[in-house]
Amino acid sequence: MARTGARSAHVRLRRLLVMLPWLMERGEVPLSEMATHFALSEAEVVADLELAAMCGLPPFVDELIDVFIDDGLVVAGIPRVFTRPLRLTAPEGFGLLAAGRAAMALPGAEPHGALGRALDKLATTLGDDGVVVDLVRPTLVDDVVAAVEMGERLSITYWTPARDEATERVVAPRAVFADGGNWYLLADDERSGDERCFRLDRVLAVASTGIIDAPRPFTLPNPQRWFTDDPDIDRATLLVPNDLMWMIERYPVDTVTPAAPDSVVSAVVMPVTSEQWLRRLLLRLGPTVVVSAPERWSHLAADTARSVLARYDVVSRDN
Repeated sequence: MARTGARSAHVRLRRLLVMLPWLMERGEVPLSEMATHFALSEAEVVADLELAAMCGLPPFVDELIDVFIDDGLVVAGIPRVFTRPLRLTAPEGFGLLAAGRAAMALPGAEPHGALGRALDKLATTLGDDGVVVDLVRPTLVDDVVAAVEMGERLSITYWTPARDEATERVVAPRAVFADGGNWYLLADDERSGDERCFRLDRVLAVASTGIIDAPRPFTLPNPQRWFTDDPDIDRATLLVPNDLMWMIERYPVDTVTPAAPDSVVSAVVMPVTSEQWLRRLLLRLGPTVVVSAPERWSHLAADTARSVLARYDVVSRDN
């Protein structure tokens, strides 16, 4: 893809997370070489380094990142803050490790470079008390990241597992991020007319449109809630007795309303990621909970109970 159009501040800052350790390890490097290594134009590298030169720690007197360009040569000093050991709490350490490992999947990152070695040391220091997630890099991620950086709309083929169907979408990419061990694309979706998140391993095909959109401010989704806001996720309405309303504290729900005035039953609308998940929930809640919508799930609780009972009978006879 040809790189055109403005890049958002989010994209530039994420790239700097990889660029600066690479540059500081070398001390100085030709501007043309740096642009080639990170698949950027020389003007984009200059703009990103100007942004980096304004970063530092309060009071911003002698704690700024020391980087400048002289006669086509990029020169970087090591800020004083980087010469002292960091004192991190365990949550801060694991958070830094997770963010760093995600950044290592970006173009230009070197597994055995400065950032990669620092992450290995951090992982060794933290020990086995945390969980390290190695993200599988989807095949199309490079094309999508490039589209995000230049603001180009994409035509994508997207598979929705809940309905087992693939749909054609035209999207304006805004950001690529990782959450829960998966890669996602935040984009403006023409089909829904709204901002959407797409899981990149479910994107079957990507094609350029040649249309460049202006950057706009955006906020990455709340990792505790964002997937439930997806309009492509099915919703179910459950009629739940008041003595089982503990469920709304444990599962994401959209709305809770009394089924009728003075009713002891409430109508709970909630996102359902799969029919199998809903079956397990209904088994846990018991026979007093009824699915009132959609109609195709109205008999799901009874069908699931009969299926479990049939398996129990088979096991009992075998024993």
